[in-house]
Amino acid sequence: MGEEMTIRKATGDDAELLAELGARTFYDAFAAQNNPEDLSAYLEKAYGLQQQAEEIADPRSTFLIAEMNQAAVGYSKLFRGEAPGCIPTQSAVIEIARFYSTQEYVGRGVGPTLMQACLHEAVRSGFQTVWLGVWEKNPRAIAFYRKWGFEPVGSHIFVVGSDPQTDLLMAKDLTKT
Repeated sequence: MGEEMTIRKATGDDAELLAELGARTFYDAFAAQNNPEDLSAYLEKAYGLQQQAEEIADPRSTFLIAEMNQAAVGYSKLFRGEAPGCIPTQSAVIEIARFYSTQEYVGRGVGPTLMQACLHEAVRSGFQTVWLGVWEKNPRAIAFYRKWGFEPVGSHIFVVGSDPQTDLLMAKDLTKT
């Protein structure tokens, strides 16, 4: 195939790229199961250019961008913030707050390469536990995370527009190999 994937950290110059990539990948992943008005409201709030610039500038955030042939094909956001009480080892936890691949690259290695980069970054930064939320109606993503050693530990509400939805919270102990 000859395509080589690279992973790089986002910089302030990537706000426009992440606004477009984030909105497109979220839309592709969830448009079929959501009300268009709720989805539109969420995308406008979560993936606006100013919002992305602020998130990139936040020292608690690390964005990783997966690229093939000089094109962004996926991205993730690691976030060092408060974790819900159900997440083990509260002292050294990091969240995979976003984890998406473009539709045309699903099944072409973006997910595993990006997950390996996230886990490497978490370990390198001294975190003991990584956690994430995944929509309970996304069995493919849940299976992917389970394959990487994430286990369900709880749930929380994630609001898309005006629609409260349930996300499973999953965690992985980075001290166990």
